[in-house]
Amino acid sequence: MSAVHERRIARRFDKVFSIYITGAWGTAFGIARDISEGGMFIETPDPYPLGSQMEITFSLPDSEVEMTAEAEVIHLCFLDRTPAGSPRRVMAGMGVRFVSFSARQPVAGLLLRPAALQ
Repeated sequence: MSAVHERRIARRFDKVFSIYITGAWGTAFGIARDISEGGMFIETPDPYPLGSQMEITFSLPDSEVEMTAEAEVIHLCFLDRTPAGSPRRVMAGMGVRFVSFSARQPVAGLLLRPAALQ
């Protein structure tokens, strides 16, 4: 059996925080997880289709700076996390790649600041 090769370049941080998604399917709420300088995973009951573009608005934990990013869906995830004999629990979400950030925000500095992501 071969080892799994990690393709990610940017360091990822397992942070959990609320986000707002705006796109062709309206506005929705999501939970961000596993963020990096290049993208994040968003837990949401209704993920956008692959290749979809959206605007994501969020603030990192312990920061009052609100950021807005243009992002593209590059991965979809649907997990059935139901133990045998239990009510059904399904997790759905999407991996997004950041395309750009609002020009008024010093995003790279915020995302790379160790205190913000630890």
